[in-house]
This record gives sequence, C-alpha cells and structure tokens, in this order.
Amino acid sequence: MSPFTRRHLLRSASAAAVAGTAVGAVSTSAARAQAAPASPMFRHGVASGDPLPDGVLLWTRVSPTADALPGSGVGPDVTVKWEVATDATFRRVVARGSQATGAIRDHTVKVEPRGLKPATTYWYRFLVGRNISPAGRTRTAPALGASVERLRIGVVSCANLQAGWFSSYRHLAAAGDLDLVLHLGDYLYEYAPGEYQARDVVVRPHDPAAEMTELEHYRRRHAQYKQDADLQSLHAVAPFVVTWDDHESANDAWSGGAENHTEGAEGSWLQRRAAALQAYAEWMPVRYDAGGQLYRRLAFGSLASISMLDLRSYRDEQASSLTDPAIDSPERSITGGPQMDWLLDSLASQDTQWKLVGNPVMIAPIRFPSTLSTAEVGAMQTLLGTTTVDGVPYNVDQWDGYAADQSRVLGHLRDNAITDTVFLTGDIHSGWACDLPADPATYPLNGKSVGTELVCTSVTSDNLDDILDAPPRSASLAVEEAFKANNPHVKYLDFDSHGYSVLEVTPAGVRMDWYVLAERTDRNSPAALSQSWQVAAGTQKVVPAGGSA
Repeated sequence: MSPFTRRHLLRSASAAAVAGTAVGAVSTSAARAQAAPASPMFRHGVASGDPLPDGVLLWTRVSPTADALPGSGVGPDVTVKWEVATDATFRRVVARGSQATGAIRDHTVKVEPRGLKPATTYWYRFLVGRNISPAGRTRTAPALGASVERLRIGVVSCANLQAGWFSSYRHLAAAGDLDLVLHLGDYLYEYAPGEYQARDVVVRPHDPAAEMTELEHYRRRHAQYKQDADLQSLHAVAPFVVTWDDHESANDAWSGGAENHTEGAEGSWLQRRAAALQAYAEWMPVRYDAGGQLYRRLAFGSLASISMLDLRSYRDEQASSLTDPAIDSPERSITGGPQMDWLLDSLASQDTQWKLVGNPVMIAPIRFPSTLSTAEVGAMQTLLGTTTVDGVPYNVDQWDGYAADQSRVLGHLRDNAITDTVFLTGDIHSGWACDLPADPATYPLNGKSVGTELVCTSVTSDNLDDILDAPPRSASLAVEEAFKANNPHVKYLDFDSHGYSVLEVTPAGVRMDWYVLAERTDRNSPAALSQSWQVAAGTQKVVPAGGSA
C-alpha cells in the first residue's frame, strides 16, 4: 500500500495528542434526559431497527452484576422480559415475551415481536426483576404496496468518538418526526487513543486503550459508544437501518485483509474479522447473525425501498495504485457476484417508485483535478488514505477502484431505463450531490444521468479543514471548485463540515437537507441548515432546493 495511508499519517501526526438556520435552541438537557437509564441494569440504552410492516427488531444490553462488564466474558445468565405498547405509559401492551442472555452473547438481547400493525408508532421496554429499561419509541413500515405520502429519514455516517461529541445525534433525536435513521457505516472506529485525529485534541479516548483486534476489544468499544447519551437518545426515538463500512473492523477492509491489519503481528485477519462480526451482531439493532448476510432490502409501501449494501465482506483487494490496470478488470468485484445480482434485481423491481441504495462508499465516478497545490494534494492524500495521480480515479477504495462493477450498475440503469434511483452514501467525510452519468467522458453534452447520489458529511471524523488545520470554509474552497470543474456531474461539494442530513421522500421527489455543526468538540454545539438539494421524480438529476423541508 501507499506510504500515505491514514494509519501512517494520522497515527504519526497525533499519537501524543491523548487529552482530553440554527437548530441549537433545542434543550440539551431535555434531549439527553430521553436516554437517562432507569437502572444501572440498562446502562447501554435501548434501540430498534429494520422495521417491517408487521414487526421491528428490539435491542438492549443488561448488566446483571457489577463484574458483568462488556467483553469480560463473565456474569450470570439472566432472563429479560420485554413489552411493546401503543402508548408511552404501557397501559396498552400489545406484545410481550422474554429472552435469555448471558456472557456467551455479552449479555445483549435482540428480539423480534411480530403481528404488529403497519405504519404504527409503538413504545417498547425491557425488564429484569424490578429493573425497568428506558422506554424506546419505534415505528413499523407501511404495508407492502400501500400508498405513502412522505418518508423522513435521518442520514449519518463516520462517527469517531475520539474526534468530537455526537451533537448530530442529539439534534436528530430532537427532530421528533423521523420514520427511521439510516447509518451508512463507520458507526465506531478501531483505533487506539491518540490515533486518527488531525487536530491535536482527543475529546474522549477510546476504550480499551488499544487498537481493536480481539473480541473483547470490539465488545468494549461498542459498549463505550452505546453509553454516549446523544447516541442513546437517537436510538430511543427511531428505528435504525444500518450497514458497516471498514472501521467496524479495520481501515480499508476487504474480504481477505485490511490496510490497518498486519498479519502475524496482529494475529489472523480471519479471526479478527470474525471477532468484529460477532460483536457487531451482538451490539447492533440489525437482523444479522455473525457470518450471515448483511445486505438486505426493506420496503416502505409503494413509495420507496432501501437496498442496504455490504461492500466489505466480498470485495477483492483494492488496486495497488491508481494506475494499476487491475482497476478495470472484470475479474475484480466490490460486491461479489451474488450481491451484484441481487442489487440489479432490486433496482429493476417495480414494487416501489424510489429505489434508495444504502451505499457505504461513493459510486459516482470522480477524477482528480490537476490544479491543486502540493499542500492540497497532500491533504487529499491524507483524507483518502491513498496517493493521487492527475486525471485518474481519486480513490481506489470506492467504486472507482472496481470499474467493471461500477459500469455494470450504471449501465444496468441506462439499458433498462430505470428511473428514480438514489444512492445514499457515507465514508468520505464530506457532503456531495451528484448526477450519475453512464458515460462521464461525454457528460453533460452527449451523455445522460441515470441516477443520483447524495453523500452525507461525517458526524465527527476528520474533514479537509481538520487535516489542513484551517478554519472551515477557507482553504478547502479552491479544492472543491477544482473537483467540480473536473467533474461536471458533481453539483455540490463540502469538504469541511461535520453534521447530519435529513432526507425527505415523496412521490414528487427526494430532497436532502445538510445540517452542519458549529464545532464538533463542543458538546452543546448548535447546528444550522447548510444546503438543500432535490431530485424531481423521473429526472435523474440533482438541483438546488430552497428552504428546509
């Protein structure tokens, strides 16, 4: 791999740094109170996920004894009761049951009540003896084929606990009108304290004080993130639909290894990956069992489907450089064959109008501009964890590094005249709104857009201004303009901001609002609406939208 890897540059830059329209008027104490645990038994909160028309997955973690710490492998087995009600006071309980748990599953609990009504808000809670968990609120999906007027989705990715506070989660929790939250990966990070920060501040050092390589590490890190009050509050008010990217295991992971893994010195990659998958299955509100299939499709009436991709488990190793001819090889895949067939079938489905794709890494073809200074190129190398070469794809970890798969998807949309496909993407710590040209070389004069891509910023992870140690919206402006000039299908680009997005889906169109934080290291940071872009039905193009939705 290139010497300009994230691991090399950011570790050496900050290993010694271990230390410690506005919407900010929402009461911080009120938002956090939603997640205050009713008992130390439920100190990691509650969560729901993967809503279906007749059910939803529910999650919690219990601490039956003082020594039953996450990752410890100790503590007694315990039976946990659960209840689902149509009211917040639990006077109208419509489903209940019990689930045994213990150290073998790190005392986590996942249950799936069924027989619920479509498009209905429910409250749920867990009980162990007289200990009662915080109450969570969730919502089932509309019935298959049902007419749906609107879907509101929070969109987030790349939340490094060391780099800042999770204010974005607090603001989304306070919104009060979300049908679900889409988390596109890098829900947590594998690095040891002091690694992977460009600015000399570590807001909250990672636990354990080591890079995650073993099952105990992954369990403890998940537990640390789940104890964040703002993340707990968001989990408690809306169901999550999640996928992973690389940092849930290790940076730039592929099916047989990762950039941030040294075979031998850090043990077997297969064992490390198995530990990461087991902890993810235990600690995340997702219909996934370790070693099973994460990619899946959820439908929301006739309005929209969400196809969640897994772009780490089956991909071939990244190309060795941006000039490697393997980039174009049809023998290499980012999805793997079965997932690719499933994705193409999902895009061709006529069951829903909007085909939304939960996409961990960018699919829009991006070419690196030739007008950047040496400092700007170096900063982009650090952001991307790769070297750059003028005029070629700028990140081989994205779909650009797997050109045959990229062309197959975009060609499939073009050749089958598929409309209303929107890729929703994380990973790149920046905000983008892009058309998706089937032939970038002729776009926009002779080519056409076959879909669109909307990319959310990072919740806290480093952006270009962090790496350049520059004020927001200063040094990066020239870089953004150069990228847009070299890629006319890129309509909006923000390399600086941290925050979250809200997606609104209606029969008439899809709209993304980007909200940015004033300061990621301020726990009480306000947020403000930065940009709004929309895709009108049938157009396959992004255009500016006025005002917040």
